[in-house]
Amino acid sequence: MTKDQRKKLSILMLNMFIAVGSFGLILPILPEYLRELGQGGTAAGMIIALFAGAQLIFSPLGGRFTDQYGRRKMIILGLFGLGFSMLLFYLAPNIWFVYVSRFIGGVGAAFCIPAIFAYVADITTMDQRAKGNSFISASMSLGIVVGPGIGGFLAEYGTKTPLLVSAIVGLAAVVISYFTLQESRPEGDVMARPQSSLIDDVLQSPKKPYFIPLIIIMVMSFGLIAYETVLGLYVDAAYGATAQEIAWMITATGAVSVVIQLFVVDYLVRRFGEPILLVVFLGIAALGFFLSLIASSYAMFFGITLLVFLATSLLRPVLTTMISKMAGNEQGLAMGLNNSYMSIGNILGPLLAGTIYDIDMKYPFMLGLVVLLATLMLSISWQRKAKAAL
Repeated sequence: MTKDQRKKLSILMLNMFIAVGSFGLILPILPEYLRELGQGGTAAGMIIALFAGAQLIFSPLGGRFTDQYGRRKMIILGLFGLGFSMLLFYLAPNIWFVYVSRFIGGVGAAFCIPAIFAYVADITTMDQRAKGNSFISASMSLGIVVGPGIGGFLAEYGTKTPLLVSAIVGLAAVVISYFTLQESRPEGDVMARPQSSLIDDVLQSPKKPYFIPLIIIMVMSFGLIAYETVLGLYVDAAYGATAQEIAWMITATGAVSVVIQLFVVDYLVRRFGEPILLVVFLGIAALGFFLSLIASSYAMFFGITLLVFLATSLLRPVLTTMISKMAGNEQGLAMGLNNSYMSIGNILGPLLAGTIYDIDMKYPFMLGLVVLLATLMLSISWQRKAKAAL
């Protein structure tokens, strides 16, 4: 990559880290914050669901606006929404203001994230696309891992301190992006306002050439978030793991994700290509879910968890790259749909995993195994049909 490409990619990575990290940052303070407001588990669920739900609803719109009005404007607008939402969260006098702040934050993420991926597609060649997407995915993984840690550290200075710091950092990112990030598409190249409605775009997604990758990314998100949802509960109940052991497991899996996305994805894509990697690592993820059912110790389960996260860490940028290459001049719309389908998995995964975990703690892993095997078969069938059509 050129110096200019690396500079722009660095700014995009910082923006993605802020967007994702701001969500994880609230997790350590949530119990105490809600106690101060006289709220409990229901409110915690609403806070997470509203953020994910807003992303689900508004990501296609954010993707469309990205194609219509340019990547830079939507990145800046999305970052402003995220920063403002954290400021509102900090100032909230009651739980209803918190709900509004989380919804606004979800809308901000829905505008920002598709625009960032579309920007990467604009500034990279087809050969560079996987590397660019893997770097952005690494910043997402880093935000997921580091966000809660930063939140926990800042909470030592007051329960609301992480919210204020996040708001300041988010709004600072708006200023930095405004002065340093140029529009990646020439003004005349920005798409004219489409005649179809937003609902039409969503309903027409099954007809898009990248629909199967969208389904796969939804299923992968579903399986991964379901796995993460019950991870701490399971190792505590099955192996008597301590809080420190659970924290170490989460940190280690996040570190694996970052390393894979920064240093391994591009090489593997160049060596084997996206279609082969998709099938192989869907199979590895399914194997990981199966092995989770028979793990006999914390150490064994730890190793299996690393395997699962290794597979999904590679699958995310591979799928995003496949969608981007198939999207043509609909990069924004494709990335918006990508974010929406991912949000569906992120909403359904915790709800279903938590429910069936209460029935039997191994059921979430059984469900994930079945769903991933079905997705593996779907992927193989789709690729065979695509080859036959050539």
